[in-house]
Amino acid sequence: MSGLKREITLIGGIGQMSTTLLGTGLFMVPAIAASIAGQDMLWAWWLLIFAVCPIAFTFAALGKRYPNAGGASYFVKQAFGSRLEKAIALLFISVIPVGVPAAIAIAGGFAQQFLPSFLAQPLTAQLLVVVLLMVVNFSGSKISSQFQTGIAIGILVLVGLFVWFGDISVSDSIPATLPANNLPAIGSAVAVMFWCFVGIEAFAHMGEEFKRPERDYPIAILVGCLIAGTVYYLFSLVVLKHHAFGTQELNTTSVPYLSNLLFGSGLTWLISLTGFLACFATINLYTQSLARMIWSLAREYKPSSSVARISIKGVPSVATVFVGITLALSCVFGELSNIDIEVFLTLANGIFVVIYLFAMLSAVKLLSGKGKALAIFSTILCVLVLFSIGLAMTYAVILLAVIWVLIPRFNNTKSI
Repeated sequence: MSGLKREITLIGGIGQMSTTLLGTGLFMVPAIAASIAGQDMLWAWWLLIFAVCPIAFTFAALGKRYPNAGGASYFVKQAFGSRLEKAIALLFISVIPVGVPAAIAIAGGFAQQFLPSFLAQPLTAQLLVVVLLMVVNFSGSKISSQFQTGIAIGILVLVGLFVWFGDISVSDSIPATLPANNLPAIGSAVAVMFWCFVGIEAFAHMGEEFKRPERDYPIAILVGCLIAGTVYYLFSLVVLKHHAFGTQELNTTSVPYLSNLLFGSGLTWLISLTGFLACFATINLYTQSLARMIWSLAREYKPSSSVARISIKGVPSVATVFVGITLALSCVFGELSNIDIEVFLTLANGIFVVIYLFAMLSAVKLLSGKGKALAIFSTILCVLVLFSIGLAMTYAVILLAVIWVLIPRFNNTKSI
């Protein structure tokens, strides 16, 4: 058994982090948040970025100190022992059939716009996305990070064009005086916008594959978050100035609407392609992260199994195939069951926040000084978000409790 290859560079890591955070959020969240808070959405972005910074710094500190393919579950193991590590790992793996297929459905929707007619069916497009995921993942982490860096550059160029042709000025970027009577709406907008920064926990699984994890991994997280936050803020300015929000239809089609308004209908294909690539970048990192989580567990507890093997290109092949098959089956189930995609996303969001919470609790125990203070603040933030998402919180907490009860107490594990 060999280890994962250390092929991810600083630039590649920044590209992966930023595209993972942008993902599907860029095409919906700014317009939805504008519908909730109007012009005061700008204050919501400032508050959110201020709140996310401690979480990003905490993940960076943990990843610098404990670079491991186990990600958040490995941090939990260092703080609380092996049993809770397994529980968090299995909780993260449980997002395969609910969270990632929902994102694949969105990516497939974009892909249908430029696929030939005989392939432009929802399920066919989604399965083609899964096949492309397998191709990219089996190419190795270096090729994958380079691919996502290219996507990041494309998104930056697109948003830059929106800002330029949207005639955005410095005065447009400065929020008005904070209105006390609109604070509840601003808070509601922050709750929606928080999901733009879900993805940091998935990136934690890539720390072991950086060439220089002690230096480059924390920089990649912080710079990636800064780039994503800047892109979201700039695009929100365009949405506000040209009123690309207000109805459910307009909120979900704000990007095509602005494209037709500012560039004409000739670039519709480019918007669809960019939307597909942005969604694909997020799904790609989660596919990598989930495979590495499964491989990490096998490496630690079943090192002689086929799941613990690594390909010549440094890819956990069996784990990747398992993730791919599960994604394909979940896409088929989603289409046949006609379950609303928002149900899957809501359930996945609850799982992600619980994982964030336990990562921050681990940091409280493992870090010291300013790192511990930031971790405490981040823990409080995660608790507030967890209670704000309602039913999804109940699903995630019950699922974690069931996993905890079902995990057998092996002699070589440390009970907490």
